[in-house]
Amino acid sequence: MRPGRGRVPEEIARVSHLRQLDDSETAACRLAYDIAVKNRLQLSGIIARLVASSRDPGMFAHVDAELSPPLETVVEVLQRIRRLLFPGYFDGQVLDANRLEYAVGMEVTRTFETLSQLIALSIRHDCQRYQMICTHCQERGQEEAVRFLEALPGIREILMTDVQAAYDGDPAAKTIDEVVSSYPGVLAITIHRIAHQLWRQQVPLLPRMMSEYAHSITGIDIHPGASIGLSFFIDHGTGVVIGETTAIGKRVRLYQGVTLGALSLPKEEVNRLRGAKRHPTIEDDVTIYSAATVLGGETVIGAGSVIGGNVWITQSVPPGTKVFLAPPKLIYRNANGPAPSR
Repeated sequence: MRPGRGRVPEEIARVSHLRQLDDSETAACRLAYDIAVKNRLQLSGIIARLVASSRDPGMFAHVDAELSPPLETVVEVLQRIRRLLFPGYFDGQVLDANRLEYAVGMEVTRTFETLSQLIALSIRHDCQRYQMICTHCQERGQEEAVRFLEALPGIREILMTDVQAAYDGDPAAKTIDEVVSSYPGVLAITIHRIAHQLWRQQVPLLPRMMSEYAHSITGIDIHPGASIGLSFFIDHGTGVVIGETTAIGKRVRLYQGVTLGALSLPKEEVNRLRGAKRHPTIEDDVTIYSAATVLGGETVIGAGSVIGGNVWITQSVPPGTKVFLAPPKLIYRNANGPAPSR
């Protein structure tokens, strides 16, 4: 017998086993392929229904409309403006005093080019989408961009008071740099002051896109139409809501979860009150603590007032007033029954 001849049956068995495995894998692959084909055949019906609903006048779709401003470009221009408002903080490199003028010049030029295009795109979009009278969007885009850039030094001066208010009002703040670089309230008010300027210039779409971007990354919802005075500070910030027609005075401080909102309206009243005063007025030197809710266009919180946490206010408060809830009755229990009253 030749060496190794006794192993032939074993080799044959191994090859047979491998073939069986190949056959089973092939069958499994065919089954997976058939299932994939069957599932893909259903896509044509889904596509047809989506196209049909997009053509339905009663459904919202952006078909045959001018391109709206891309959010990525809106964020890009916000970052450029932020670098102009806080030179050296967000440049990603050391800003040498000797090249300050060059760096600012480049940033202003690039901001002008991008912002003018975004403004023109916003105007053209609304003009064609809603059959409005032509306002020469390209020329107006450049004019409004220049007008905005001219306002930047004033915006920067106001923001310095906001940063100082945050530092002065928070003992946890170690430095001004920490406040500028990391505080969500400062970021939210920075973007608001940018968006509010564009809102005042009656630029469509962009201000709201900017404010909602700030909302998405800070949890602070400030409508670009809200008017906010100097030295404004939002401590912590998450859940703060400030409505479109809110008017806030100087040196006002809000804590997390505060709502400055409108009273609920019947559906038939909504259109009549678009643009009307629906949100409260907060006068100078007011502090509003966490989770307080102040509603209504006729509601005025007088200067120097303090509004405690969790209160619900729909009527005006005189100047110098403190409004707090009565302390709740607390019940303490331990393992052996009721604990002594405290």
